Amino acid sequence: MKQNVRLSIGGMSCAGCVSAVEQALAGVEGVNAATVNLGERTALVEGSDMAVESLIQAVKKAGYDAAELGGLEDESEKAGHELAEYRLLWRRALIAGGVGAALFIGGMTGLLPSIEESRSTWIGISVITLLILIFVGGHFFKGAILSLKAGRGNMDTLIALGTGTAWIYSTLVVIWPELVPSLARHAYFDASVVIIALVSLGSALEMKARGKTSTAIKRLIGLQPDTARVIRNGKEIEIAVADIGLDETIRIRPGDRIPVDGELIEGGSHVDESMLTGEPMPVNKKKGASVYGGTVNVTGSFLMRATHIGRETALARIIDLVRRAQSSKPPIGRLADKVAAVFVPVVVLIATAAFFVWLFLGPEPSFSYAIVTAMTVLVIACPCALGLATPISIMVGIGRAAEMGILIRNGEALQRAGKITTLLLDKTGTVTEGKPSVVDLLPVDGVSSKLLLQKAASLESGSEHPVALAILTAALDDEIELLSHDQFEAVAGKGVTGRVGGKSLILGSRRLLTEKGIETSRIEKQASSYADAGKTVIYIAEENALLGVLTISDPVRDDSAEAVKKLHELGLRLVMLSGDSHESANRVAFEVGIENVIAEVLPEQKSRHVQRLQQEGEIVAMVGDGINDAPALARADVGIAIGSGTDVAIESADIALMHNSLTSVADAIGISRATVRNIWQNLFGAFFYNSLGIPVAAGVLYPAFGILLNPMVAAAAMSLSSVTVVTNALRLKRSSISMAD
Repeated sequence: MKQNVRLSIGGMSCAGCVSAVEQALAGVEGVNAATVNLGERTALVEGSDMAVESLIQAVKKAGYDAAELGGLEDESEKAGHELAEYRLLWRRALIAGGVGAALFIGGMTGLLPSIEESRSTWIGISVITLLILIFVGGHFFKGAILSLKAGRGNMDTLIALGTGTAWIYSTLVVIWPELVPSLARHAYFDASVVIIALVSLGSALEMKARGKTSTAIKRLIGLQPDTARVIRNGKEIEIAVADIGLDETIRIRPGDRIPVDGELIEGGSHVDESMLTGEPMPVNKKKGASVYGGTVNVTGSFLMRATHIGRETALARIIDLVRRAQSSKPPIGRLADKVAAVFVPVVVLIATAAFFVWLFLGPEPSFSYAIVTAMTVLVIACPCALGLATPISIMVGIGRAAEMGILIRNGEALQRAGKITTLLLDKTGTVTEGKPSVVDLLPVDGVSSKLLLQKAASLESGSEHPVALAILTAALDDEIELLSHDQFEAVAGKGVTGRVGGKSLILGSRRLLTEKGIETSRIEKQASSYADAGKTVIYIAEENALLGVLTISDPVRDDSAEAVKKLHELGLRLVMLSGDSHESANRVAFEVGIENVIAEVLPEQKSRHVQRLQQEGEIVAMVGDGINDAPALARADVGIAIGSGTDVAIESADIALMHNSLTSVADAIGISRATVRNIWQNLFGAFFYNSLGIPVAAGVLYPAFGILLNPMVAAAAMSLSSVTVVTNALRLKRSSISMAD
């Protein structure tokens, strides 16, 4: 059985940690893929028949903490843990920073005696420093030991080596000064504790900034109420939403937020479903109607039966989709992974080489210079910024999209969306409202309009197609009684057949009737004029004899023309791909400004058109309703479902638009391009920082300019680089999405 497991991961600090956790998870039986998000501190594990406890133990064996993330309650618990960790980081920074500042100021002002004057004082300082390293920075050393046991390195390794080396060297200078050349007898206790302080402070600031990246998720989680009123044993009681069981009866009062998905069983009301559909007008709900968790009851009171609870609700599934998307990696992100896999060992080699170069070729005291240089290289080279460069932008970009009603399935879809060259648009429900209505009835001689509509509605009562619903609505509005029907059969892309009142009936396109050998020429002129006006013409025949035609009109969305203009400005080639007649499709295309039209296309043919364009070198996106267009959506480089309902939106498309508007397509592409630009900026900044920082720390500028970095400056620079990456990613939240390349 296929599984998707989300884990909260504790103790990660850099790209090396990400690689270590992914490798540990990949080694567990049943795991097909494991993706770790450093920015969110989570792992998404995909596989079959996986034991969750085995996954957790594998992570712990690698030196990190892990816990399964299940429902929305677990998300709140995770937020609580992160708050506690944030406060702990600040305490570590303040303790280590206070001690470090005292040592630094005391040394600079002469308040501290020299080592020669009072060795006992400096032994005491050594002990205090050791206590700081153990109790404040001990997690670095623990992580380093575990990583070394696993045969790899990470940020903990570099920090532990840097601060540990500084303490050991300084203690040797204090206790056995004769082991060290006289000119090199300097203590670096202040550097050790200040590095711990600055790294902790940087991590706290980074965590604070990271917290701002997940506002979309927090808002979605906030849509679910904490409690609900259920009917048990004939009594109405208030319980936690997490305690609601399947088929339980729930009382919903005016103004209440609906706690879970369900079916209305008593009463009626209007429900605001804008959080799911984007439609501002409340929806009338009667007995038997579906209601969704997170939506708001506006007017009446009603009873509902819980049909989906916990992680199975539409809201929980949307949150899960956004979470999984934020945890995924686009192709661009794998560049950092490849670098991170070899980064720490290379840094250790560079630090070692720098040590020996300064030891044998540096000025006096060469030993002291060698120690300081190696320590500085180890500290400044921590690949924190590199590990955050991609995931933090993905989190913000996909979160921003979710806030705009755009659900992006994964990081790969996010990246591909920005590369689209050709956009295929379904007509009905995409460019048009998707709410067709009967406009004209044209019966042949001897047939009344009422009988024509009765026959059509009776046959279509077995269908859920939008055209069928339009015909049924027209019949019900005229209070027409429906006739019995059987042998209903849908002919894909052409119409329906069956028997009504014991007689065979055909309803559909002219093509369908022609295939059945039914003559339509007698009303063809009038039918053509209807088609020229942009109406869909439906032919009706009984016992191989034409009864007449009816027309369906689906108004163009108010914002479709403006959306098409925006899509053209993005440099996209637009093609309308419709199963409707050439006349109707061309009319709608002309109205909104689409020049390329492919009409009278069957559902299976749409997929072939997508494939043909791909073979021509185009990167193709298909925009459809997620049901009839499923083959084309699957074939396209990017499938975009619009106005498709939550189930289909979540399951079938790369991108699902909760708002029934083509403008969201332009927004999705704009978000993609902005996010990819942001990732490249972060990666460039991270690579530039490490490429520049490591040589400077190694002392390449010293011979010409006399510049040599202090380890404390290196720690501050390393922490600042991570905060800078996160801050740059947060610009995606604040700035307007650029539509330009």
